[in-house]
Amino acid sequence: MIELQSLLKEAVDKMASDIFISVGVPPTLKINGQLIKVDDEKLNPETAKKMISELFKTEEDFLDFVKAGEKDFSTSLAGIGRFRVAAYIQRGSMAAAIRVLRFESLDLGQLNIPTEILDFHSKKKGLILVTGPTGSGKSTTLSAIISLINKKRSCHILTLEDPIEYLHKHDKSIVDQREIGIDTKSYSMALKSALRQAPDVILIGEMRDYETVSIALTAAETGHLVLSTLHTTSAAKTIDRIIDVFEPSQQQQIRVQLSTVLTAVVTQQLLPSIDDSRIPAFEVMIANPNIRNLIREAKIPQIDAAIQTGRAFGMMSMDMSIANLYNEGKITKETALAYAVNPEGITKYFK
Repeated sequence: MIELQSLLKEAVDKMASDIFISVGVPPTLKINGQLIKVDDEKLNPETAKKMISELFKTEEDFLDFVKAGEKDFSTSLAGIGRFRVAAYIQRGSMAAAIRVLRFESLDLGQLNIPTEILDFHSKKKGLILVTGPTGSGKSTTLSAIISLINKKRSCHILTLEDPIEYLHKHDKSIVDQREIGIDTKSYSMALKSALRQAPDVILIGEMRDYETVSIALTAAETGHLVLSTLHTTSAAKTIDRIIDVFEPSQQQQIRVQLSTVLTAVVTQQLLPSIDDSRIPAFEVMIANPNIRNLIREAKIPQIDAAIQTGRAFGMMSMDMSIANLYNEGKITKETALAYAVNPEGITKYFK
């Protein structure tokens, strides 16, 4: 049976995004969206427990996990890499999903992020949200924008992350990166003190609760550039999600505040490409006067149509982005139809 250290090293060497340890199957890597078994031998409860216990820094942390039934934390192995671990109990035995975190410098040319999105690095204030399902590349897109700000502008960048996924060295900017659970207790605590740390740019790994959303909106309103993520699948659903965090009595006031501070919402998903890797497709909504009006007047369902007609402002619908990938020969027609928001309508964009 493969040792934990060898498994983590193999995952890094093979550019896996995730590692799964679960009883009844061999240790498994996720590479370009495909699950690849590392061994022929299936894990039994004892072996799984041994591997997972080795991920914890202390015996006390491991006992906390056993008591709670789940624990999220990050860990690093010298000379191998850093990992985000979600350990949990399922059907009475231990399991873990381990995300491989990459620290190499970002090659923006290789990321296939449209210039309309990378150009957000020049914004001085407002709220920019990058949304999409888990593992869709949101952190990479945000890190690319932070990397450009760091390279081109002289300012103080503060990131609050759980965990830190990309390390940024100070360049023209000063970049301070705080990890939730290690450098600070929670997003809301870190955000409260962030405003006293004179940041120009604040990156919030995820807007999880009422307090975080509330402080993020205030920070954007007081002249900071705030970047964050949400697990939503379109700009319209993102706006609904933010407003729904608040009590009904506050929602109209929040619509007005959001319509003022929101700069853009980017939604992304990763598609299998022709060359067996994965390639991102994006919906881009820019908050122009029309969009701000729709948010203020609670006409959220009309946002999709506004994106369709907002190309002159740099907007793009998800289906347009997917069709572009198909027209450029980067994905198959089957993939385009499978991932389209409207499979019947997308064909009108095909060349």
